Amino acid sequence: MQAVFRNYLSLVKFSHTVFALPFAVIGYFLGISRPGYTFDFLLFLKVLACMVTARTAAMAFNRLIDRRIDAQNERTRSREIPAGTISPVAATALVAVSCLLFILTTWTINPLCFYLSPVALSVVLGYSYTKRFTWLCHLVLGLGLSLAPIGAYLAVTGVFDFLPICFSLCVITWVSGFDIIYALQDEAFDRSLSLYSMPASFGKKKALGISSLLHMLSAGFVILAGYLGDFGWLYWIGVTLFIALLIYQHSLVKPDDLRRVNLAFFTTNGIASLVFAIFVVGELLLHH
Repeated sequence: MQAVFRNYLSLVKFSHTVFALPFAVIGYFLGISRPGYTFDFLLFLKVLACMVTARTAAMAFNRLIDRRIDAQNERTRSREIPAGTISPVAATALVAVSCLLFILTTWTINPLCFYLSPVALSVVLGYSYTKRFTWLCHLVLGLGLSLAPIGAYLAVTGVFDFLPICFSLCVITWVSGFDIIYALQDEAFDRSLSLYSMPASFGKKKALGISSLLHMLSAGFVILAGYLGDFGWLYWIGVTLFIALLIYQHSLVKPDDLRRVNLAFFTTNGIASLVFAIFVVGELLLHH
């Protein structure tokens, strides 16, 4: 049973939840920093549950839809479905249960979150098809994860606001940028199967340039959010560290040297997200 559980965690890359979950936490604390709102532990758990179930559905669906492609790629053929450790039927059941739990959880939060839940699922599930027809697939992935801060804010307040949207724009550009770096590994494979990605469409050097541009935009959005939110010194320390880690990430990868892609993708981005969230939440608790 323990081995089966590990297989499912590996299937949905549960450890990668660290990329977007901290931004959901930022969205929640932005919401309760507004006048008239206080910390609600049950609501906080519901926000986390929405984040985890939506992401689980998205990752399991991606692995299910891509199972034949993964089986042909030397880098991915050991994944659970191609390797036979998890069946397509079991993965389909996981997707269905995760989607149902996500929708039910939004229903207990507020009407707006419930009405928007199919929209959110259509984005995070629809991403899996985009690599088949557009090199904008990286931006669609970023859009899916960017729903975390605005969704958490809506869970608290029930209204839209530009500040959490600014954080969502940061997530779109940040995630899109590092997904391009990750896709460098499959440039030749994607091209051989006529799959779309920026490295396959434009080459490694230009793709890295686009990734750098997106990360510059991401840095701009966190700076803009700092001014809009009138944040203090804790926030700006978080911004400095976040941008420094973005720069460090790009120092690790060169068009002709992909040995440290995993360090750039997994470790650096996970640390960047967690550290930034700690300082933002600290700022909100201390000064707002």
